[in-house]
Amino acid sequence: MGMTGKTPIARGLRSLLMAAACTAACSQGVRAAVTLTLGRPRGTPADASVIIDEQYIGPLEYVAAHGVRLPIGEHRITVEKQGYFPWDRLVESDRKPIHLVVKLVPIPD
Repeated sequence: MGMTGKTPIARGLRSLLMAAACTAACSQGVRAAVTLTLGRPRGTPADASVIIDEQYIGPLEYVAAHGVRLPIGEHRITVEKQGYFPWDRLVESDRKPIHLVVKLVPIPD
């Protein structure tokens, strides 16, 4: 079942994403925002956690499908899943859309 925005869970995640973006933007005053999109190649778990500026945003599959608005400035993007090395990037948003491809690498046994 995909997240089409019609289920209570999808609506809740959409609200969470909007609240997280607003929290970041509102704490810095009203400023321009940049769209962040994440690509997820095969082998990277859809349910990995996306964390932006130390705030949980949602599962990678949902964030990859819908994107996130970031206020102008520097942001730390982290994607984590138990059993995988964490993926971490520092980005500078400056009015141009940002697209990152997240490839999680399994931790060897």
